[in-house]
Amino acid sequence: MQRMDMPERPDWRRQAEELGFVFHTMHGQAYWDETSAYAFSLEQVERDIEEPATRLHRMCLDAVAEVAASEELMARLGVPQALMDYVRESWQRAEPSLYGRFDLSYGGDGPAKLLEYNADTPTSLYEAAAFQWLWLEQLVERGLLPEGADQFNGIHEALVDRFRSLFGTGENVHFASVEGSAEDFATVEYLAWTANEAGLVPHYTAIERIALTVDGHLADDADRVIGSLFKLYPWEDMLRDDFAAALPGTGCRLLEPPWKTLASNKGLLPVLWRLFEGDANLLPAFFADELEAGGPRVERAREALERGHVEKPLFSREGASIRIVENGVETAASTSRAYDAHARIVQAYAPLPVFGRSHAVVGAWVVGEACVGMGIREDDDLITQDLSRFKPHVVLPET
Repeated sequence: MQRMDMPERPDWRRQAEELGFVFHTMHGQAYWDETSAYAFSLEQVERDIEEPATRLHRMCLDAVAEVAASEELMARLGVPQALMDYVRESWQRAEPSLYGRFDLSYGGDGPAKLLEYNADTPTSLYEAAAFQWLWLEQLVERGLLPEGADQFNGIHEALVDRFRSLFGTGENVHFASVEGSAEDFATVEYLAWTANEAGLVPHYTAIERIALTVDGHLADDADRVIGSLFKLYPWEDMLRDDFAAALPGTGCRLLEPPWKTLASNKGLLPVLWRLFEGDANLLPAFFADELEAGGPRVERAREALERGHVEKPLFSREGASIRIVENGVETAASTSRAYDAHARIVQAYAPLPVFGRSHAVVGAWVVGEACVGMGIREDDDLITQDLSRFKPHVVLPET
């Protein structure tokens, strides 16, 4: 794995605007950044990212099963008591999911370490699935990357196939995001494109404009009943909204399904460590009160935790409310404290690899049951945030 300086395509901004990738620059800062790219060998991708991420997904499903079977664990993960059955029954019915993204610490020379699973509302999808592939094709065409250069990127095709397997041809599917967020809209718009390619009929509605009909169904702002809905809206918020109590009776098929609230919760990390302690791709992780209580598992992880640990709230987006401690000294803390009120977990610290001044995190994309692609984000700070740069990647041919 290496970071290579690359020439920018002179016309990439025009292309981005034409394709609807309007958030390539945010708040005057570059979000998409092709002045450099990350290069991998095929062996690194297959051995250290693709296979482990697919396996981690299966492990997360085992952890979800553990939580769904335990009211105590569901309470620990903050599932409202009144909706525990709704979440549990979603799991028991094996309601299918669409996609997710593992954030991994990986520098090319050791097992990738799981930092967290963005299993409910992961963004950076369009740029990972489509725009970085366009970058690769054009740089090869222009002689700026060698013939045979490739990318670990089957995300688009996998999404089309997944939609095709979940719905019948011609079936209506609604897609919803929060009003006013260009990034969220671009994500659901891209997913609607893939659904349309799969033969479905997509409809868009803002999440705020969804209402309940008199007989308890969900409807959009054109009064169409919503039978199937992909919502880019966190389950932890949805389960606490005013209409949450009505959700079980709506008859709406939801993507992601309710059980994904367990998979996307940082509390899944301590459960994973309970089930698979010592796994090469996992970091020791504990609920805060488990650390205070001590015990054999805590003692076995004590040295790693004292060397460095990260405090994370159960719910956190874009790196908010995170604190990094190394050898007893705080070395980084999020400027956004939006999730400070939530319960916390403590995870051993796996520093991101540093290239120059940049700290890079690998996002490994899972569609259905398998890892099918990746994207890279980097930041000058230790914590990956909403404005962290997206960097394209290339798998170089063997020489």
